[in-house]
Amino acid sequence: MPVTDIAAPNEKVLLDTLPQPVVSIGNNRHVTYANFAAQEFFGSSLNLLRRQHIVDVLPFGSPVISLIERCLDNNLSFNEYGIDLGAPVQALAASTGRMVDLHVTPTEFKPGDRHALIVVQPRSIAHHIDRQLTHRGAARSVSAMSAMLAHEIKNPLSGIKGAAQLLEGDAGPDGVELTRLIVSETDRITGLVDQFEQFTENHADLDSPVNVHAVLENVRLLASNGFGKHVRFVEKYDPSLPEVKGNKDLLTQVFLNLVKNASEATDGTKAEIKLVSSFRPGVRLSVPGRARPVSLPLEFSIIDNGSGVPEDIKSHLFDPFVTTKSNGTGLGLALVAKIIGDHGGTIECNSEPGRTEFCVRLPMIDEAASGVAIGDTK
Repeated sequence: MPVTDIAAPNEKVLLDTLPQPVVSIGNNRHVTYANFAAQEFFGSSLNLLRRQHIVDVLPFGSPVISLIERCLDNNLSFNEYGIDLGAPVQALAASTGRMVDLHVTPTEFKPGDRHALIVVQPRSIAHHIDRQLTHRGAARSVSAMSAMLAHEIKNPLSGIKGAAQLLEGDAGPDGVELTRLIVSETDRITGLVDQFEQFTENHADLDSPVNVHAVLENVRLLASNGFGKHVRFVEKYDPSLPEVKGNKDLLTQVFLNLVKNASEATDGTKAEIKLVSSFRPGVRLSVPGRARPVSLPLEFSIIDNGSGVPEDIKSHLFDPFVTTKSNGTGLGLALVAKIIGDHGGTIECNSEPGRTEFCVRLPMIDEAASGVAIGDTK
């Protein structure tokens, strides 16, 4: 059925401008229309979607299927909240689960020609905003703490280390062992405080054009010749993406940290990490102190097939001192969140066993130049 059979041209243009996915299902239970947002959401073009029965578009056993059936058979409207729409049946192996709210209503584009019109409201954006506010608050707390630590701890540590080194010359065998222990521990604490100092106010140049694809390629080379020798890297880039405005070294630090974590989460001969870039024009974020929402269309993902993030720390993953490593400090991802925030972007993690994705979203150069970084409310 041609698209013009189910919607007038002006109505189609209007639906295509909506940020929410909108899908129409005909009496034969096949897709008859999908706006641009729906095509992006399901990862298929309209021509491909219109060949699909609803059981081919939605996961097996999805409650949405029964909602559509009841809508078409009984001419009833439904609102459902917190539904896991998941991924199409043919892509279930890569499904990460997507929580959405749905409005399903019967519509007749022609007399006797009933359709179920589905409006999808993804929950991820609102949830994403809440998490970003939490991440920025945590980064600011660590920033204030690090300034205090640098002043109040590093100076006394230097005195303690110097005194221990002086005592070593007059100490016996047992005393030498103890003084060396003091020196070793003061060095360890100094190293920890040095990590904290990275959270202090960033004075690095964030105004240079950066090709993130070049950054990712450099990170891949470093990883494949070092800690990631056991990993098969898969690159899927959108070559049309513009440069971002930022600092190449800091962004390298971000992606190197994410790839290293992904590498450590994988094991065996089937370890795989995907480096993906894409353009998502519909992602916008309201930020305190900004007159208008920030557009974050540049998306960069690090995806691994490891064991996943434990459920109990998912909501605190970017907080300081949260780690799954026995010898970790829990500062790596907190620093990553701060650096991305300084660049005016966001980062989030979606994880389940067998698939973990860290998604970094950044503004285009024009957008980054038009305002302050996320988290800066001056």
